[in-house]
Amino acid sequence: MAPTERYRLQRGAPLETNRYVREVLEEKGAEVKIAVAFKVVPDDQDIQVASDGTLDFSKAKGTVSTYDLNALEAAAQLAAANPGSTVTAVTVGAASIDDSKLKKNVLARGVDDLVMVADDALAALDTAGTAEELAAIVGEGGFDLILCGDGSADEYAQQVDVQLAARLGVPSVNAVTAIKAEGDSMVVERTLEDVVEEVEVPLPAVIAVTPDVATPRIPGMKDILAAGKKPMDVKGAPVAPVSAVEVVSCAAPEAAERACNVADASADGAIEAFAAALKAAL
Repeated sequence: MAPTERYRLQRGAPLETNRYVREVLEEKGAEVKIAVAFKVVPDDQDIQVASDGTLDFSKAKGTVSTYDLNALEAAAQLAAANPGSTVTAVTVGAASIDDSKLKKNVLARGVDDLVMVADDALAALDTAGTAEELAAIVGEGGFDLILCGDGSADEYAQQVDVQLAARLGVPSVNAVTAIKAEGDSMVVERTLEDVVEEVEVPLPAVIAVTPDVATPRIPGMKDILAAGKKPMDVKGAPVAPVSAVEVVSCAAPEAAERACNVADASADGAIEAFAAALKAAL
């Protein structure tokens, strides 16, 4: 089992000089205003690959990124553990993400309200543009905590959380597998390859969680019906941010050639030949 170490992210220090200071803290709950940033991605089951390797997304419906479902569940559980807390889901993307079924799916997961910027000008956002748009939303909401999945199901760049924190000027912690509120801070566990860190993060902060943080719930019919009555703020984008990354191409990898050797088990030496072929393949 990996050792556990506890640290405190020093409050008030500049982000570029922030250091870890060991400290034991008193545990207590608190009301937390939580925002969860999620991404709408094409359903990979409906993405088609052409003969030249290009990807056809025309029949792929939008769905919430798998990793963000864990963040939504973590936020809902954190709010339930701290009475008076609220959860707001926020997202940006093309106009097509403004889908009634998708919005209800999000709001049925313990979320109180939804803020969505849906505009075709945002159809090809990179991580910098996404962080800029999200910062404009959460910066006006006065949120204590912004949760993100540790990556998106389509690109998995793992960049939006840190860039969002940089734009907001708040601390950022990633690889989080557990989270709880203690006063005006969050105490989180970061599970790394050789150690489990316990870090206290002063609020406001941006925290990126891994799939291990919480198992997403399956909304019931009562939750889905109630979701339709929850507040939804859907708006356009007056100006699209300038992309920092240029996508040259996006294609499926070439399929590797696979050998298929069939041996007659009744033939002499078939077992030896099978064993030799297996050894050569390994």
